[in-house]
Amino acid sequence: MSTDQFDARLDREALLACCANPLWAERVARARPFAGVEALVACGAKELAELDWAQLKVAVDAHPRIGQRAEGDGREAKWSRGEQSAAVTEDERVRTELVEGNIAYEERFGHVFLICATGLAAADVLAALRERLGNDEAAERAVVREELGRIVELRLRKLVTG
Repeated sequence: MSTDQFDARLDREALLACCANPLWAERVARARPFAGVEALVACGAKELAELDWAQLKVAVDAHPRIGQRAEGDGREAKWSRGEQSAAVTEDERVRTELVEGNIAYEERFGHVFLICATGLAAADVLAALRERLGNDEAAERAVVREELGRIVELRLRKLVTG
């Protein structure tokens, strides 16, 4: 794929599906052209690191609750459903505990529980949720930033590789 074809996939709208923060998407789009996927991923990580908590929360708030099916037909909703597919379970107890844990988490921290769920089973997600409920606000914000970074990287790679 030529650099022009590569960069053509990286318009602001496509980037918003990777990270739902308009400032981040604008900064990454302005940084084009990229030499390749690794340069894009590095730029995405750099720009994410520069967002303050209020800006980061804009992106976090765009994510559905873990275990809740993302609505819509857009790229972001489709990716979210795929990323969370392993966390879907038929175990009623685990589903109930995820719902209860999500509520407790949101009451404690004021935003959805965010985890890069790709490859994680529902029991793993539940264990992480329980563990993170014990974090103080500063520690949890650091974990959220790291998890969002992992999600953004996965989505940037999906964006350019199809």
